[in-house]
Amino acid sequence: MRSHRRPRLLAPFLLVPLMAGCFASGGGDDSASGDGGDGDGARLRVALAFPPAENLSPYGADATLLSRLGVTEGLTSLDANGSAAPALAESWRRDGDRTWEFTLRDATFQDGGEVTPAAVAASLTHATDAEPAPAALAGVTLSAEAGGDRVVRITTAEPDPVLPLRLSSPSLAILSKGAYGKGSRVDPVGHATGPFELTKVNGATSASLDRFDDYWGGRAQASGIDARFIADGTARANALRTGELDIAEAVPVAQAASLDEKTRRDTATTRTTSLLLNASSGTFEDAGLRAAARDALDASVFAKDVYEGYGDPGAGVYGPAVTWAEGKRTAPVGRASAKKPGHVDTVNLATYDNRPELPEVAQVVKQQLEKAGFTVKLTVREYSRLEGDALDGKFDAFVLARNTLLDTGDPVAVLASDYTCDGGFNIAQLCDKGVDRAVADAEKIADTAKRQDAAMAAEARILGSDAVVPLVHQRIITGVAGSVQGVVLDPYERALVGTGTRR
Repeated sequence: MRSHRRPRLLAPFLLVPLMAGCFASGGGDDSASGDGGDGDGARLRVALAFPPAENLSPYGADATLLSRLGVTEGLTSLDANGSAAPALAESWRRDGDRTWEFTLRDATFQDGGEVTPAAVAASLTHATDAEPAPAALAGVTLSAEAGGDRVVRITTAEPDPVLPLRLSSPSLAILSKGAYGKGSRVDPVGHATGPFELTKVNGATSASLDRFDDYWGGRAQASGIDARFIADGTARANALRTGELDIAEAVPVAQAASLDEKTRRDTATTRTTSLLLNASSGTFEDAGLRAAARDALDASVFAKDVYEGYGDPGAGVYGPAVTWAEGKRTAPVGRASAKKPGHVDTVNLATYDNRPELPEVAQVVKQQLEKAGFTVKLTVREYSRLEGDALDGKFDAFVLARNTLLDTGDPVAVLASDYTCDGGFNIAQLCDKGVDRAVADAEKIADTAKRQDAAMAAEARILGSDAVVPLVHQRIITGVAGSVQGVVLDPYERALVGTGTRR
């Protein structure tokens, strides 16, 4: 029986500040406004596209909000090549098949306490006990304990060759003891380790952050951040254009031309927009009709027309930003022959409007499917009002924008969560023994190149099922005022503001 555990991670949307040196930064001139006082840099005015959905819990949807604003960080981060890099842990080593030792750097929590092995172990233990479990821990059981003055020992129930990658997840951020009160509520305000400290949160509207002067990586150049949560992409672009904002994330492609060329930064990301077909019930339980739907779709239309060139035609689960994937991709395995749709083959297609391109993508999908003979009903809602129904398999088809390396940085992890029988984010409702076996084989491999090969072999089986039809690999547009420097243009969409971001 398929597990219906729900990570509720808002995975379709959305690293740490030390990564500012790993990725491209949005430029500008070197001038800085002097409204910070006493020689401090100016406060940054930032608009994010998605409001807090879970009271800023680090275990779900809001984890990347916290990392993008420079509030939280984990033991590790991701570098530009997708490998684990030091963060709160300055080094690590494997001790046998199931245990890793992480050596901590000297760091301080925003409430003044030291980042000790005991504090780190306690924080990770809270994450393992969370319900639902953070997506980065899907299928993984681990325990953490202090192993010395600066060492944390982490042991997994089964060998986990990518544990350092897993610990880079924003949902496994390290928080102080004060973040964990009675019940399940986790409060990151004042209890994290990043260069910016949350001081005030105004519901789903805005938040204020001040620079954390004792940050281990050095004082941030900006004195603080005034963050606004603006779901409307046009409103974000307008606020940037009129000088109300310094940084606006996820500018819709339809608004890109309205911005001065110098204020647009487009970045290849690890996000793929796909059509997921319900393989367990309804019209697309029939593999032949899934094949017919796949044949009906012209992926070139989405990149060229809907995304106006800010994207590449869908080639697989992983796109061009996953630089090793193209050279290792093989042909889909086990595809069924397409069947001609009948008049009873009605498709309940759904998507969400938090990303403004998706309703247009869905409209094009609808038109192409109808041209092939399907009858299509389209539902568009805000994401949080769709996710539960999508995970329960209540739609025949779903247009999803998914960051394939967001949760762990491990290419196999997204395959396990999205396309295996017990996957916690299996909107496609795929349950195929061949896929499960290929993913399980890939999960056991420690060697990076061989793990990548195995991930591509699993991708070939997943694409062969036609439960997922990749449509476009996205480029994200960030609006950056001309006076701003040091914006972190992160292909993983985990970071936005770092210690070097300033105006």
